[in-house]
Amino acid sequence: MTFGYQTWGHRTLTAALKSGHDVVLAVTHPTSSHPYEQMFSDSVEDLAQAHGVPVHVAQRADDALIDAVHRAKPDVILANNWRTWLPKSVFDLPTHGTLNVHDSLLPEYAGFSPVLWALLNRESRVGVTVHRMDETLDGGPIVAQQSIPVGPTATTTELVAATTELIEPLVLSTLSALADGTLTDHHQDPARATYFHKRSDRESRIDFTASAADIELLVRAQSDPYPNAHFRFRGERLRVLRAHVSRGRFGGTPGRVTVECEGGIAVVCGSDAPNRPAPAIVLDRLRLDDGREVPATEYFGTRAGYVDEI
Repeated sequence: MTFGYQTWGHRTLTAALKSGHDVVLAVTHPTSSHPYEQMFSDSVEDLAQAHGVPVHVAQRADDALIDAVHRAKPDVILANNWRTWLPKSVFDLPTHGTLNVHDSLLPEYAGFSPVLWALLNRESRVGVTVHRMDETLDGGPIVAQQSIPVGPTATTTELVAATTELIEPLVLSTLSALADGTLTDHHQDPARATYFHKRSDRESRIDFTASAADIELLVRAQSDPYPNAHFRFRGERLRVLRAHVSRGRFGGTPGRVTVECEGGIAVVCGSDAPNRPAPAIVLDRLRLDDGREVPATEYFGTRAGYVDEI
């Protein structure tokens, strides 16, 4: 039996179907019009129906869902991107418990947006963990884990796509080990655990007192289709699609839009002392409020000035 949503849940159900075991029920969330829900939006419901698997659609673990799980009598539940709380009466029901698939290398990056936060923190690797679900968020014993390296120019979008490719083989090997009795639990070290919250518009705003390298990293982390890194100039919200760190150094006040540089427009960034020259962030490509994408040189032309204060 699976609980899941979007591409993550779809990949998990795909693995369960390929495993040769009977999938007695697929539980998923209803389709949403929220822009986030359109990202990586492979349908668990459509996949289940195509394979004759019963489907239960619910927003949360209400009485009807709990009853459906009890009637299905699963030997194990696989969960991935189930977005709301599951009670103990559900995750402890199967003979072999509930295995949750989480897109981080637990015990680090429990919680939300783990790949994005890991990129921002310059982690050298990201990955996927399968762990036993208990009452601690993403805190149960680890049974399987796989990682991939983070390249020097990686974006969140690229890393999310790469980590989703790990799901099917990892779930298949986990089910095989569970079936032959070789699955081993490794308890998480609470001293190593880290938890991250959901990102919001606040986390996407560019602070030009930060270094150019940090801002360039934020732009890569907030890559399409995620909400882009942004700032305001003369009242207009500008989303930064592509930027790079200048080869030369610029002194002055952080947030000052200056001159054309290396194919883009240089904006002064923070340095280790007031006014001291440091690399600038060179804005290459922008998205405007009306949705148009333009080169930064086209938008700014000869206009200079300061970014708007928040």
